[in-house]
Amino acid sequence: MKMSKMKMWFLMAMMAGGMLVFTSCDKDKGNGNDDNVAGEPVLKGDITGNRTLSADTVYTLDGFVYVVDGATLTIPAGTVIQGKSGTKAALIVERGGKLMAEGTAEDPIIFTSDKPAGQRNYGDWGGVIICGKAVINSGEAQVEGGPRTMYGGQDDNDNSGVLRYVRIEYGGVEFDTDKEINGLTLCAVGSRTVIDHVQCSYIKDDSFEWFGGTVNCRNLVAFRGWDDDFDTDAGFRGTVQFAVSVRDIQVSDKSKSNGFESDNDGDGSSNAPLNNPRFSNVTLIGPYATLADTANTNSSFASDNAYGPFQAAMHLRRNTRLQVYNSVFAGWPLGLLLDSDNCMNSAEAGISNPAGNLVVKNCILAGMRQNFDQEVESATLTTEEYFNNAALDNRVVATNAELGIAGAFNLSSPSFLPESGSSLLSGADFSGLTGFETVDFIGAFGTEDWTAGWCNFDPQNTEYVAE
Repeated sequence: MKMSKMKMWFLMAMMAGGMLVFTSCDKDKGNGNDDNVAGEPVLKGDITGNRTLSADTVYTLDGFVYVVDGATLTIPAGTVIQGKSGTKAALIVERGGKLMAEGTAEDPIIFTSDKPAGQRNYGDWGGVIICGKAVINSGEAQVEGGPRTMYGGQDDNDNSGVLRYVRIEYGGVEFDTDKEINGLTLCAVGSRTVIDHVQCSYIKDDSFEWFGGTVNCRNLVAFRGWDDDFDTDAGFRGTVQFAVSVRDIQVSDKSKSNGFESDNDGDGSSNAPLNNPRFSNVTLIGPYATLADTANTNSSFASDNAYGPFQAAMHLRRNTRLQVYNSVFAGWPLGLLLDSDNCMNSAEAGISNPAGNLVVKNCILAGMRQNFDQEVESATLTTEEYFNNAALDNRVVATNAELGIAGAFNLSSPSFLPESGSSLLSGADFSGLTGFETVDFIGAFGTEDWTAGWCNFDPQNTEYVAE
C-alpha cells in the first residue's frame, strides 16, 4: 500500500478513537497465528485461517509450514517462495486445508532455493506436500520425511485446491537416512483437486510421488531429478496425461533411479484399492542419448549391477497395476522390468481384460542398453513375450535417433517437439479409454510445446525477484 494511503488510514483511525491501525503490503485476511502475521515475508509454523500472498513480495518458508484443516493459502501468479536452507523447509497442506496456487504461462508460481544464483543445489529445502481424504490401501498413513501430517480417508472426491503453472526447484532435503521429501508429494489427494502444468527440477528424491488417492494430473515435467521421476504407491487410481522427464547422466540415486517406479505397497500385498494409475502420452528421456554414451561417471554412486546407477524406464513391482498408453521411453539402461510374479500375472491377464490389471500398450522402447528384464518365477510369459504381444501394439526401436526427438536430450535447452516426419506424430490409440484427451501423437508432445513460457531449464542462473 502506498504511503499516502497509509497516512490516510492513520488519520481515520485517530479520528475514530485514537486506535493505531496497521495495514499490510499484501491482501492477507489474517489467520490468527503469530508466526504468520499479515505482510510478513516469512512463512513459519501453522497457517490456521485464510492467507493470501502477494506477487510483489518474495516469501521464505522457514521449516515445516502447515496449512491446517479449514485453512486456505492463496498464492497469486508470479509469486516467488524460497525454502530456507538448513531448516528442512516444506509447504504441507493437511487434510481439510487448501492450497490455491494458480499461476499462468506468463507468470508461473515458483518454489525454489533461497541461495543465490550459481550456488543452488539438490536438496536445499524440502518441497510441496498435499494431503487429502481420499482412499489409500492402508486406511491412513503419516507423510514420509518427518512432517506430523496424516493422510487418507473415505472421500475420493476430496478437494485440496489448485496447483497450476507452478515450478518446484532444488527440493528433496533428506530428513533422515533414506527419508527424503519429494518435489511434489500427493498423499490421498482427491479428484476435485487440480494439478496442471507443474515442473519439478533438480529434486534430491523423486520428482513426483503419489500415495493413493484419485487426483488427475496433466502437463508434468520432471527435469534432472535425483531418484525416480514418477513414483506411484498405496493405491493411487488417478490419471496422468502429458508428462515428460529428462535425466542427467551425472546424477542418480544410490537406490537406482527409474523413470516409473510403482508398487501397491512396500510388501507387495493385495490390500485394496490396488495401485492402478493410468498414464498416457508420456515421454521419459533417459541418461543415454546414444548407445555410445558411457555409464555415469560420478564416482559417489555405486555401480553394483549391469545397469549401473540407473535402472529402468519402467520398474513395475510389488503387485502394482499401473497402466501406460501411447508413450515413449528412450535412452535408459533397461526398458521394462516386471519385478514380481503378481505383476507379470496381472500383465498377462490385462492383454484381454485391461480393467484393473497392469497394462503397457501402444508404447515404444528406443535406444535401450537392454529392453527387458524380469524377476519372476511362476509366470507363463517372459517380459519380452508380453511386451511384443500383437494385441498390445508395442514396438522396439534400436536407436533414439529414429524417434526424431534429438533435441529432447539437450540438457541445457531441451526441445521436445518431434521433427517433421517423426513416427511419434501419429498412431495414438484411445480405444476403450476414458478420462483422457484424445490426441493423434505418441509421447508427451505433438506440434505444440506446452512447456513454453512457464518452464525454466536453467534455474541455476535465474535471479528471482518480486514482481
